[in-house]
Amino acid sequence: MATLNLHSDELVRSTLAAVAPGTELRDGLERILRGRTGALVVLGHDKVVDEIATGGFPLDVTFSATRLRELAKMDGAIVVDKDVTRIVRAATQLVPDPSIETSESGTRHRTAERVAKQTGFPVVSVSQSMRIVALYVAGRRIVLEDSSDILSRANQALQTLERYKQRLDEVTGTLSALEIEDLVTVRDVANVLQRLEMVRRITDEIDDYVVQLGTDGRLLSLQLEELTGGLSDDLELVVRDYVSEAKAGYSEADAIAHLQALDPTELLDPVGGARALGFTVVGDALDSSVSPHGYRLLSKVPRLPGAIVERLVDHFGSLQRLLAANLDDLMEVDGVGEGRARLVREGLSRLAETSILERYV
Repeated sequence: MATLNLHSDELVRSTLAAVAPGTELRDGLERILRGRTGALVVLGHDKVVDEIATGGFPLDVTFSATRLRELAKMDGAIVVDKDVTRIVRAATQLVPDPSIETSESGTRHRTAERVAKQTGFPVVSVSQSMRIVALYVAGRRIVLEDSSDILSRANQALQTLERYKQRLDEVTGTLSALEIEDLVTVRDVANVLQRLEMVRRITDEIDDYVVQLGTDGRLLSLQLEELTGGLSDDLELVVRDYVSEAKAGYSEADAIAHLQALDPTELLDPVGGARALGFTVVGDALDSSVSPHGYRLLSKVPRLPGAIVERLVDHFGSLQRLLAANLDDLMEVDGVGEGRARLVREGLSRLAETSILERYV
């Protein structure tokens, strides 16, 4: 079921990208709207489409916005290939299975929904009377909106993301200081996971807006990248540092999947984040002490390869042992010479000093 949903989401995103501002297809649809005509466009072609298509004529010509506009003046549907590079058929009548359930009332929209369900291809319906463009894809009906409306909501979401990111920076800074002092509790880790997941969800929402905006969303995309660059790595590193080893067979991927499956109410409760990590939360378990392996802080040491981080964590087992290690101790790790040992030692010392100062000054 999860794989099916993932495929459906990808199909929706790819279809929205195909009809986003700046694309040839969107230009053609807007020309149809301005011309005050309707249209029915199937975004894909195979044997199933041929079986339900009657009449009209085959074309197999290069797709263009002007051709789409001119062909839409005739009665019947237009069939293009799934990459929207060729117009395959025009002025054809589509006769889908009438037993397929549809919630639409208009003839064109009923046909569009049934064809989309029967063929699996996205279908675009342009309403002449209502002057809207509707997509039927993966069992959903999506009405295309004006870029200004989408951009307005996207900017509101971006402002929310900026506030959440600021709070995330605060709690991760606090976590770093607590890790250095070996004072971390399950609650502290759960609070960071909560903020990371909140930021991820808002980021996904804005990313959807970017897809829908097409060329109109370039600036929004740059702002989003600046705000969230590297956050997915932070989530993975926090999970790797703290995922419970007491729960047999429970992996980091399981923890992230559990966290992402939390509903909004569960996410606001630190218990949800603790359970996502595999901890059994009973009584005052949230205030239990935990120690990180050190993945997250080691990742902040400049020019330190991921393979060396893995070896250091495998060798020392915990951040506290890493912090206590001298140069000779570090050089016992395969691939760590004197220069790299100094890099690790000085890097962790600077991180410790910065984290403590940020917390108490």
